[in-house]
Amino acid sequence: MRLTTEDDPVPAAGESLVAVTSVGLCGSDLHWFTEGGIGDAVVSRPLVLGHEMAGVIRGGDRDGTRVAIDPAIPCGKCEPCLEGYPNLCLNIVFAGHGSCDGGLRQLMAWPSHRLHPIPDTISDDECALLEPLGVALHAYDLAHSRLAQTVAVVGCGPIGLMLIQLGRLAGATRVLAADPLPHRMAAAVRAGAEPIGTEEADLVFEVSGSDGAVETAIKTAKPGARVILVGIPEGDKTTFPASIARRKGLTLVLSRRMGEVYPRAIELAASKRVDLSSLVSAAFPLAEIGAALTTAAARQGLKVVVHP
Repeated sequence: MRLTTEDDPVPAAGESLVAVTSVGLCGSDLHWFTEGGIGDAVVSRPLVLGHEMAGVIRGGDRDGTRVAIDPAIPCGKCEPCLEGYPNLCLNIVFAGHGSCDGGLRQLMAWPSHRLHPIPDTISDDECALLEPLGVALHAYDLAHSRLAQTVAVVGCGPIGLMLIQLGRLAGATRVLAADPLPHRMAAAVRAGAEPIGTEEADLVFEVSGSDGAVETAIKTAKPGARVILVGIPEGDKTTFPASIARRKGLTLVLSRRMGEVYPRAIELAASKRVDLSSLVSAAFPLAEIGAALTTAAARQGLKVVVHP
């Protein structure tokens, strides 16, 4: 990991110059940091990480507007896009992934239509967390939830904690949670969850990526339940006890990023129906990016943010 000085970006047609104010470090950033890649994508050139981004537009008609920066640029032309699945775009460009530099820099040029204005009731750090909130919202959409269900969340990092809050908002009668780290389990209880015991759940969200978490999710699910796999596994492999899942007739759903949910995420954060500020546990300047990533990789605290 190193810092460099580059020329200021020059926005192309349809783009705006954005001064980046806050960037959240995500589990997928840590895959890049610790493994040199994520899934079948590997680092082939110097890459600027960061896709949970807040900023301020500099110049143009919207100069000074505070915005949430949507890291995804779908093509809008391929079959998944046309069928309403932009998160599955075959030609997607994503900040901090592959060959597209992300937000851990002071200035970036980004398509204007992917910049969402935010109200002053949302802080810069909360704005950066709108991206993982969008991931949680998309996962909850995939659950096809109904009122008065029991929901379980396995893995209580920031997205897991957001899913606990969404479960309560969506009318779950009980929200169960599990995490091996005591401070994250304590945060889950504060968010309104209770530890997983012998109970079974109608909906289960796995938000860790480890095989142990997937197994716990499957064992916690009721017969006929839906299990939504949100976590990204190390080594690009997931295994689980097939006999349990088969006998229960479970529906396994894999969640990838999010659809067009930023407006909903902004409304939830602005109205304080979802608490994002309590998830930020540490903030670093850009000059200390190495320490920021090391802290996040050690799973210390909850959400680590960087202020470029």
